[in-house]
Amino acid sequence: MKKYDVTALGELLIDMTDNGTSPQGNTLFEANPGGAPCNVLALLAKLGHKTAFIGKVGDDLFGRRLRETLKELGIDPSNLCVDPECRTTLAFVETKEDGDRDFSFYRNPGADMQLKKSDVHKELLEETKIFHFGTLSMTHEEVREATRYAAEYAKAQGALLSFDPNIREPLWDSMETAREQVEYGLSICDILKISDNEITWFTGEEDYDAGVRKIKEKYPIPLILVSMGKAGSRAYYQDIAVERPAFLQARTIETTGAGDTFMGCVLHGVLGTGLENLNAEELGKILEYANAAASIVTTRKGALGVMPGEQEIRKVLSENRKGW
Repeated sequence: MKKYDVTALGELLIDMTDNGTSPQGNTLFEANPGGAPCNVLALLAKLGHKTAFIGKVGDDLFGRRLRETLKELGIDPSNLCVDPECRTTLAFVETKEDGDRDFSFYRNPGADMQLKKSDVHKELLEETKIFHFGTLSMTHEEVREATRYAAEYAKAQGALLSFDPNIREPLWDSMETAREQVEYGLSICDILKISDNEITWFTGEEDYDAGVRKIKEKYPIPLILVSMGKAGSRAYYQDIAVERPAFLQARTIETTGAGDTFMGCVLHGVLGTGLENLNAEELGKILEYANAAASIVTTRKGALGVMPGEQEIRKVLSENRKGW
């Protein structure tokens, strides 16, 4: 039995989220703890899983607050390193009228970019069932080396690898470099979550089924999830393809963290069922659960500290899907 259900590596930062205007008409920003890999862990911790995080923050007020946030959420922060010279990364998030977002990153450099191979605690990777990562920790050479080392070491210890590209174009020197890092993730992962716009960018296919086929022809990934926003989500496993609609909320205010919530729920499902011999019914339940949870997060500011629990998710399911 391994100590951790899921260990994630990557960015832990502050999302400066648009929160209206001041009496003078200036934009107000709310400092929300965030970062995609940790958002995934926050959802899993809320559902009772043992989780751990590998990353780096600055020796500043934001870095100290983020460490305390991990502790409060029940995420093991023992491999959260502190850089005395770089500041904690900030991401200013502008919410558009349709709830989508535009990001401006203050990260040149940011502390999360300074994670080194030598910073990674091997014992965490030896004691985890699933290792989760994305590409924001592969934008620059040093942190890329740390990410690849952790992924390969975890896989050698028998962990399943979960990968979410989570492409943020402004952070890349070139999109060709971004493509190379996505290809690396595809080559090593067991579970892939990819968004609709990412699959079109990566494969050139507007049809997501065709895009998944193109990926699977080169990379034999056991489980692929495609998140499609308001259109719902799809799961592809062996020769099975399952689709479920989104749970649209009248109270949606923004989509920050929705994809991470979805990913966390998928990993929650895989931890319950395993990755062997999944069937269409099990995949459908995983998608519905994940879609329901993601819809709840769209009604809240931020993500890391506002993840839904089991009862909230089941309530949405019971109100919208009979038979649960």
